[in-house]
Amino acid sequence: MRNSVCRWLLILACASVSLFAQKAAPLGNQKILWLGDSITQAGDYVTIAEYYLNKQYTSSHFDFVSIGLSSENVSCLSEKDHPFPRPCLSERLQRALDSVHPQVVIACYGMNDGIYHPQDPARMAAFQKGIQDLIAAVRAKSARLILLTPPPFDRVPLTTTLDEHAPDFSYKAPYEKYDDVLGEYAAWEKTLAAADITVIDLHTPMNAYISKQRATDPKFSFTKDGIHPNLAGHLLMARTLLKDLKVNVPQTPLDDEVARLQSDPIFALVKSHREKRSQTWLDYVGYTRDKTVKTQSPQAEQTVQQIQFQVDLMRNSK
Repeated sequence: MRNSVCRWLLILACASVSLFAQKAAPLGNQKILWLGDSITQAGDYVTIAEYYLNKQYTSSHFDFVSIGLSSENVSCLSEKDHPFPRPCLSERLQRALDSVHPQVVIACYGMNDGIYHPQDPARMAAFQKGIQDLIAAVRAKSARLILLTPPPFDRVPLTTTLDEHAPDFSYKAPYEKYDDVLGEYAAWEKTLAAADITVIDLHTPMNAYISKQRATDPKFSFTKDGIHPNLAGHLLMARTLLKDLKVNVPQTPLDDEVARLQSDPIFALVKSHREKRSQTWLDYVGYTRDKTVKTQSPQAEQTVQQIQFQVDLMRNSK
């Protein structure tokens, strides 16, 4: 009898520990707003993070609203050769916060903020002001902010880049050392950590990985255009983010893990869920990018809830 009672007490204790761990899931059971440029609009790193969290914390709910917007920056600057004025986060930030009511905001900016020019004090100041305005707006909502430094700019896959003496620069004709500019942005962002601000550096570990690969493959790159990472690059972004949040994720070679993800039906469902929800909330919050887009309601919410139900069934059956 005594052994039986002890055994049940042990089971209850283990269950309590497990329940506590589930409740403490990073980013779990909170509304998370993701902001960024075209890399976040592509959103594979968001999808991968959501997938890993769903798989590891099966009793937690992950409520991600990811509304990255292509061409956007926080500096409100735009190069002459851009086909329309770049959208600036300040135009939609307050609407996003008021509509989503997040407990956590995750933001990744910088790639478009130097508008592909050499470093300049005025452009650096514009980027800093944009980030500081973001911090102030998130604090006013009593939310936590996670800042992600920009991924690297990679000149290796490009056939044409310009030196510092060129008359002008743009995403079509970038400064050859533009990654140095992004490195300065990342270094400054890392000084902003505070009780309510977490800074996760993507720039440094991604560059380190690229350098390591180039020791044996001089043409290795995560990107074809110098700007937008492929799925392996997004995987490294997600791993770096989650590692900083103390989440254990597989450390298998990136290409092997990409293949595994693409063969996992749960990943396909999470990707569909994230993409549909991103588009409906992006349009609902509204934005101006050459033209103005604004819908009256997040119309796909019922559909994405049905997809999440399928995810929940599958992750709990494993």
